[in-house]
Amino acid sequence: MLPTGLPHGAVPKLERPGPLRERVYEALLELITTRALQPGQHLVESELAGHLGVSRQPVREALQRLNTEGWVDLRPAQGAFVHEPTEEEADQLLTVRTLLEAEAARLAAIDATAEKVGALVELCAEGEKAVADDDVDRAVALNAAFHAKIMELAGNAVLTELAAQVDRRVRWCYTPVAQQRGRQSWIEHRELIAAIADRDDERAAYLMRYHTEYTRRSYHERNGS
Repeated sequence: MLPTGLPHGAVPKLERPGPLRERVYEALLELITTRALQPGQHLVESELAGHLGVSRQPVREALQRLNTEGWVDLRPAQGAFVHEPTEEEADQLLTVRTLLEAEAARLAAIDATAEKVGALVELCAEGEKAVADDDVDRAVALNAAFHAKIMELAGNAVLTELAAQVDRRVRWCYTPVAQQRGRQSWIEHRELIAAIADRDDERAAYLMRYHTEYTRRSYHERNGS
C-alpha cells in the first residue's frame, strides 16, 4: 500500500495573499505533476491540510477540482487517490504531444534567428548540467522549459494554447523516465537546435518527432507494455 505522507521537503510554500483554494489547488497539482504524490497514493484531507498549513475546506475544494480534471479519483467510502494513468491514456497524450511539437519545431526553424537559437542553446546547457549533477527535478523542469521555448518560437498562438493544455500531463509522464533518458535526451536537443539554426524546417520536424516518440517508447518500456 502506498504511503499517505509526503517526502521531506516536498511541500511548496503557499503564497499569500490570493484566493486560498486556488493556491492549494496549484500546490497539490504541482505535487502530483512532479510525483511527490505518486499515482495511486491515498490523499488524506487532514494530512494534506496539516502539511500545507490550511484548513480542510480548501483542500476538499481542490481535490474536487482535481477530480473533475482527471488528476484525482474520488472513490465512495474510500476517499481521494492520485489518478493512475492507463497505458492508453498515456499513449494518447504522448501521441498528441508529438503532433503538436513536431509542427512547433518546423515553424520555429522557418523563422529562426541567432537570438532565438541562443536561447535554446542556453537552456540546453543548463539541462546538461542538471543531468551531470543528477538533479532529476531540475532536468525535468528544464526539459519542459526547452520544449516551451520552441513552442514560443513557433509563433502560433493556437498551437501554444493547445500545448499548454497538455504540458503538465506530459511532465507527469516524463518525470519517471527522465533519469533513464538522461544525457541522450539533451543530445537529441542539440541536434534539434542545429536543425533550427540551419532553418531546415523538415529536419527539425523529423527530429522532434523522433525525440518525442523515443520518450513515448521509454515510458511504455518502463511500465512493461
